[in-house]
Parts: sequence; structure tokens; C-alpha cells
Amino acid sequence: MPEGASGGPSADADGPVGGPGSTGSGANGSVDPAVLDTDPAAALVATAAAALREPGLVVITGAPGSGRSTLLRRLQESFRGTVYAGGGLAMLRGVAALPLARALRVRLPVHDPALLSEAVRSRVRHGLLLIDDLQWADPLTVAALPAIAAHCRVAVTLRTPHRLPGDAEQTLRAAATVWLAAPPLTAPIAEAMIRQIAPAASPAAVADIVRRAGGVPLAVTALARRAATRRDAPAPDSDAEGSGLAYAVATALADLGRPARTAMAALGLLGRPAPAAMLGEGAAELAAAGLIEITSPAAGPVAGASATTSLAIPIATPVSPFVAEIAAGLLDPAERAALHRRLAGVVPPREAARHLAAAGAAQEAYTVAVEAAAGTPSSGDRAELLLLACDLPGVTASAEVRLAAAKAALVAGRPQACLRVLGDEKNPRPVDAASDPAAAVLRGEALLQTGAAPAARVAVEHVPDDAAPDIVGGRDRLRLLGVLGTDPAAAGVEEAQIRARHGDEPAHLGLRAALAAVRAANRAPGWEYGLATAAAAAGTGGDPLAARWSAWLLVETLTADGRLADAASAAATAGAACAADLAYSWQTRFLAAQLWCTALRGADLDQVTSRAGDLTDRTLPAIARGYAAAAVSLTEADGGLLASARGRLTEAGHGPAAPVVDWVAREAAWLDGQPEVALSAGSATSAGPLLDGLRQITANWAAHDTGGSPAAAGPPGLPVVAATVSAWATRSAEGFTAAAGQWHDVARREEVRSLLAAGLFDDQPDRAVPALLQAEKLAEEAGLVVLLGRARRALRRHAVRRDTRGRRAGDELTDRERDVLRLVAKGEPTRRIAGQLGISRETVETHIRAGMRKLGARTRTEAAALAMEALSLEGDT
Repeated sequence: MPEGASGGPSADADGPVGGPGSTGSGANGSVDPAVLDTDPAAALVATAAAALREPGLVVITGAPGSGRSTLLRRLQESFRGTVYAGGGLAMLRGVAALPLARALRVRLPVHDPALLSEAVRSRVRHGLLLIDDLQWADPLTVAALPAIAAHCRVAVTLRTPHRLPGDAEQTLRAAATVWLAAPPLTAPIAEAMIRQIAPAASPAAVADIVRRAGGVPLAVTALARRAATRRDAPAPDSDAEGSGLAYAVATALADLGRPARTAMAALGLLGRPAPAAMLGEGAAELAAAGLIEITSPAAGPVAGASATTSLAIPIATPVSPFVAEIAAGLLDPAERAALHRRLAGVVPPREAARHLAAAGAAQEAYTVAVEAAAGTPSSGDRAELLLLACDLPGVTASAEVRLAAAKAALVAGRPQACLRVLGDEKNPRPVDAASDPAAAVLRGEALLQTGAAPAARVAVEHVPDDAAPDIVGGRDRLRLLGVLGTDPAAAGVEEAQIRARHGDEPAHLGLRAALAAVRAANRAPGWEYGLATAAAAAGTGGDPLAARWSAWLLVETLTADGRLADAASAAATAGAACAADLAYSWQTRFLAAQLWCTALRGADLDQVTSRAGDLTDRTLPAIARGYAAAAVSLTEADGGLLASARGRLTEAGHGPAAPVVDWVAREAAWLDGQPEVALSAGSATSAGPLLDGLRQITANWAAHDTGGSPAAAGPPGLPVVAATVSAWATRSAEGFTAAAGQWHDVARREEVRSLLAAGLFDDQPDRAVPALLQAEKLAEEAGLVVLLGRARRALRRHAVRRDTRGRRAGDELTDRERDVLRLVAKGEPTRRIAGQLGISRETVETHIRAGMRKLGARTRTEAAALAMEALSLEGDT
């Protein structure tokens, strides 16, 4: 029966367990010392079992959901002898001696405490008496326990808080052999539980559940079930999972005083630790009940508080944040609103605005949010506050606030939020460019960020020349970039007009960045320096939007030109700057681009798979999701996890990164032996010199595999692409060898493909074999499993059979290592493998590393491919 239900440890736990002389699974608490180090619950059971070698009383206490009943059951299983198990019932707490009668299944004398104790002792004798949920026991049972424990072994659980009279608890403490507190789950045990219940949960989701549960087993179970069903989180006071946690928390809080209940709900509404003084007199009662921890660490800033607040004051932290959330959810709407309003008066303005909004004080929330936004240093927080002010029901934001919110949203990388504030199809707020030119420019910027350059130009076409200088500069910036996005050849005329109007070095930093963008589009000498200088000038000049836009354009242009290492470095630098400003949307965009460049180079495939896979589990802007999905899918496809790669791409084929996703989908299809899919019609939109060239190369490989003619050559692009495509046109082995050398510092996987093509198209074995051997070596070093297999198949045509894997003789895979590597080969991530095999994620990684060592593999995907090859030869597939 779950914790908090009105019953004993379980439905079949009442009454004697086994007959005289029956044994449990253990021997009087003897536990492997290694287990005690990793499982605190096992240590507690061992301590309790040792204390019960002789008659005595063991008391196990704990907060709701802490697993007291489970500990009692484990103690029962470790006892050799007859066990009598019963417990208190919430609905029948007034029935005299009911817990004892349930355990012994006899009618007991309740008119005389001494006679009651003797009747119980005469039946239990050398057995073990277990009483669960002592907090619901009647006074007679509680009073009789010390006398019974003088002659019998007795173990009870007691929830904290409870309503036992103060003298009754002191009497129990005096009589107890040991008084034990239920330990919280360790992080590894909690993670293993989560993966068994929700094997598809991402590492980030697992970590969040562990944090929110706070080591409370029932909270871990409830949150993991939510993750397993993949539905939106229900209200905190709901109990749809059937865990019993909400009921357990509600009944426990009912035993607290009103100040303590209010303090617990306040922690749930705050969502963070708080100074104990803020919680009032209820904090001490919560600490005594084990629901919060009060600490006084070294001085430092309190999270969420003002900079002058010091951690030298005692800080209250809920043991389980999820239990605190449930406590807040138990409040009725009026109480919750009143508590939100009270909290608004004691927290920093940034939090106060949200509490006032939740309390229904929309106008006050609006005022506080606007004032707080003016004083916050980070663009992310400023955008959150101003967008909150604009979205409050019943409040009409002023034009100034709407413009400020739109600009802050753009700086934070949230163009859709900017359009919502200014007005879109779902919430029309017509903007007249002549009467409201500032709004028109902001709308144009938002459209530009979403990739709609022509629409951005249209949005500002009626902004007058006599507008403020910064507005005119923004208008001309969008006009120039709109032309550049639709007709690059005509951008020169627009550029000349702008330089005539604003000078060669315009005062408007965004316009200066746009002029640098034109130079970058034309690849004018020094264009990289121009973009970097524009980004730096905008950053120091107080225009973070222009700085981030310029940095992004620099990353995209470097990537398009095949300068992947430079692009990854620029993306890492810009992403770090965005993280410092809490500009999450921009940060994830740069991080995804960095991972894409790394994947395209063919470097650190396992690291890219892990980081990009975790990134795609988050809420991302469309462009960041496209790049991250392309990165992880390319690395998976190159590593042999083709089904996983292609399945992931189906969900990311839209948005600004669609051309990137499209090429990776074609490449994965070719690697998967489906060249006809790689040759299917697709978008003719240019994606830059490098990606356009990769499309042509993939099409040539697919045509070769289907026996067709070489694909038609596109317009001249990068020299390395032109050399490769030219080699395809002539089927020249020498041309492929030369192209391989050019690819070496650009993309390792394309170097391997060029060497593979050189070996395939050379009739002379003395030249073909060295090229294939070099392709094999590079593919193995980089973990390009599929290309490695192609190189070895080509070598076998020349009767070359080499084994460079370094497999250790006599070091065979274990059955569990084979099981794990089979699932890796199917594209299953570590979390799913752990769930399917019922083991922890750390154990999965241990088996993978062992398999890699035994097979001489450098990556996990290579180990899976080699294992499948070995198992197929053994007939064990």
C-alpha cells in the first residue's frame, strides 16, 4: 500500500508472516559492506536488524513519501523468525489497540494496559512485531509499546510531523534502542528508478526529477511517471499517477500548525530556498518535521535576492521541492492569491511582479515589472519582465512599454514574441509605419530574424525620411538586408545610396553591421574583419542585437565557406557572451552551430552526439533545433546508427535550417544503402558554397551506387568542391586523390570519401590499395563506421584482408556486453538501454567501454558495428 494510505505496510502485511521458524531473505541484518556504502537504506536496515538481535524497540521516522513502509518491509525480509505486521489506520485512530490487533489477528484486552502488554508479549515471544504508521495509532497502543519492547523485538515507523502528545514521543525515545531517520535516495539510485519507469527521459529531464524529488522515493516515482506519459504536468495538487503522494503530504501538513503549513506553501510558490526569517515561526516546526533544512553557510548572495542580501543568515531549503509544490497546490484559490501577495512584499521586484500577477493584481504587477525591467542588467530578464507586463490580462500596455518589450525580445533572440507584442495575425495591432516608425522597424527586425528578409523590407518601406536618425538608420539597414536576401546583385545600388546618406562609417551600429554583411556576401577582401569589427563595435556601443546578429552572420558565412574550425571558434565565443547575458535563445543558436561545424568536420563524434542530443531535448528556437538535429543525426549516421538518425530528422525538417537538415537526410539515406532517396527531388534554394557542393557530391555517390550517370555539375563554388565534382565528372582517381588532400583541413569525412573514390576508380592495385588503406585508417580514427565498412569491402576486392582493430586475443564479450552493444547498434541511447535492461546508466556506459576495449574500437558506435559483425559471423544475431 502506498505511503500515506490508511493501512499497514501492504495489503498482505497484516498478521504473521511465515510460521514458527520461517526465515526471510537475510540473516539478522548481515549486509555486504559494499552495499552499505552505496545504499543508505541498506545501512539503516542493517542497523535496525543488529539492534533487534535482542528484545528492544526500533523507531524509524521520516517525512511523507520517504519510504518508511519500504524500510519496514526490508527489515521484515531480513528477519529469521515469525513476523507479526500491522499498522495504524487514519480513519480508525480512535479504536483502542487496533494496530496490535491487526498484527496478531486476535481480540486483545483493552481495559487494562498491563494485561494488554502481557497478551501481546505472550503471542510475539521470540518473533518480530512491526507496527507501521504509528502516528495514527491510539494512545493505548503507544503507551503499551515500551512494556512490550522490554520482552519482545518491536519495530515501528512514525511519520513526521505527527500528533502524538509531546510526552508520548519522549517516552518512546527513552524506551527506544535506536531512533532512525529514513535516509533520502542517493542520486544514482534515484536515477536508476527514473530510468526504469521512464526509459525515454532525457538526461536533463532525469536530473531535473532528481533535483525536484529531493531524495523522496514517492516523489521520484510520481515525477518519473509523468515523464513516462509525456504529458503536460498536471496541477501540483492532483494525484493522477496514483502515487498517493498528494494524500500523504496533505495528511502530514494537517498535523502541522498553520504557520508551518503556510511556510511550506510559500516555499512551493517561491520555487527556491528562502531566508528562514521570511518564513516566520513555521520554519522551526518544518525543520523539526524533516521537511526543510536550515543552514547558515558562508556569506554570499542569496539566489533570487538582492545583491546586498547575505547567506550569513539562515537559509531554509525544502528537502523535496516537489513536496513544497504540492503543499502550495493544496491551497484554495483565495489562500494562494493572498500568499502570492504577501510574498510580493518580501521578494525582489523581479519576482514580485510574477507573484502579483498570480495574485490577480494585474495593474500592480504591470507597474512593478516595468520598474524592475529598467533596473535589470541582463537582456534575458528584461525581456521576461516586459513581456509579462504586455501579456497581463485586463491591462493595456503603453506604447513605450510595448516598444521596449519588442526590442528586449529581439535582443534576447525571441522574434516571435516581438511580433506578438507588436501585433500579428492572431492578435492584430496594426502598425502605421508613418505614424509609428519605431514599431515598424522593430517588426522588420523580427521578420529578418525569422528569415523573412523580403517581408522585413516591406515592413519599413513607408518609414519617412524625417524620422529620428536611429529610426532612419534602422529602416535603411532593413532595406539593404532585404535586397541582399532577395537580389544580391542589386544590393550594390542600395549600398551606394546608404553610404551617400550616412557616410562610409554610419553612426548607426546596426547599419554599419549591414554594410559589413554586404561585404561578406560579396566576399570582399577583409570581410571577416569587417563583420567581427561591426560585432565588437555594436557590443561596446550598447547595441547587443546588432552585435549578436553580426556574430551569427560571421558564423554562418564562415561555415558556408568551409572554414569550419573558425566558425566553431566564433560560435563558442559568441555563445559564451550570450550565456553571460542570459540570452538563452541566442546562446542555443550559437551552441547548435558550433556542434554542427564539429560534426561536419568529423571530429569528436561521441561528444557531438551526446551534447547535441541533450540540446534537442530542450525547448529551442527553430534554427537552433535544425542545426542541433542535423549535427546529432550526421554523427549517428556516420557511426552506423542509421535508423535513429533518419527518425530524428523527420521532426526537424522545417525552419531556417531546412537546407542543412535536407542534406543530412539525403546523406543518411545514402549511407543506409538507399541511394534513390538521396537522388529524389529537393529544394533548389542555395544553402551556401559548402553545402551546395556537398549536395552535388552526395548526388554523385548516389548516382554511382545506382549505376547512373554523374550528377550535373552546379555553379563554381569552393575550390575543394570544384575539384571533387570535377573528379566525379571524369572519374579521375588522380583528381580524387588531389581533392582528398584539399579536404584534409576542412572535413575529415569528405577526405575519406575522396580517398575511397580514388581507390574505386583506379585500375592499378598499386595505387588503389594505398588510397583505400588511408581511407580505412582515417575512417577508423574518426569513428566513421559506415565509411570504414565501405573501405574494407573495397580492400577485399583487392584480396587485402587486414585487421587493425587491435582486438585482444582471448578477451571475449560477455553476454551483457553483447546485449548492450546490440541495442547501441539499433540506435538506442544510453537511457533507453538502461531502462530496457533494468540497469543503471553508469552500468551501461561501463559495458560499452569494456566492449570498446575488447574490440579495439575508438567510439561506441564503432564497437557496436564490430560486435554485430562478430555476432553475425558466429550466427548469433
